[in-house]
Amino acid sequence: MAEFTHFNESGRARMVDVSAKDSTERVGTAQATVLMLPATLEKIQRGKIAKGDVLAVAQVAGVMGAKKTPDLIPMCHPLLITSVDISFKEESQPNQAGLCAIHIYATVKTTGQTGVEMEAMTAASVAALTIYDMCKAIDRGMSFTNVCLLSKSGGKSGTYTRPD
Repeated sequence: MAEFTHFNESGRARMVDVSAKDSTERVGTAQATVLMLPATLEKIQRGKIAKGDVLAVAQVAGVMGAKKTPDLIPMCHPLLITSVDISFKEESQPNQAGLCAIHIYATVKTTGQTGVEMEAMTAASVAALTIYDMCKAIDRGMSFTNVCLLSKSGGKSGTYTRPD
C-alpha cells in the first residue's frame, strides 16, 4: 500500500510538493448516480422542471465544480485544466426500489505535474447536487450515490481503471 503523501515529517497536513514531477498529460474520469422517482425523470426529459433545462445547468455546474476544486478541497493544487466533459446516461426503467437514475460521467484533462482525479469527482458531485437542487421541489427523496473514480491516466503512477 502506498504511503500517505499529505503529511509532513511531523505528521501535520501539507500540500504535496510536485515541483520535481514531470509534466505529462493527465486524464481523470469519475461518475455519480442520481436516483429519483420515475415522474421526476420524465419531467426532466420533457423539459417540465420550473427552474429550466436540468441537464444543461448540471453540465455547466460540473464544469465550474472542476475548476473550483482547489477552493473546496484544501490540499488540491490549482491546475490549468485543459478540458472538462460532462455527460449523462438516463435510466428510465425503475430499479427494484422503484427509482430511475441519471448517471453522470465527468472527464477532466490537463497537462501538468499532478492528476485531475479530484477535479473529476468534484465535477460529478456538483452536477449531481445541481440536479437535486433543480428538482427538489417535486422530489425531496432524490439521492446520489456511486461517486467514484472510474479511471485515470498519466503521471508516475500510470493508468488506473476501476474494476467492474
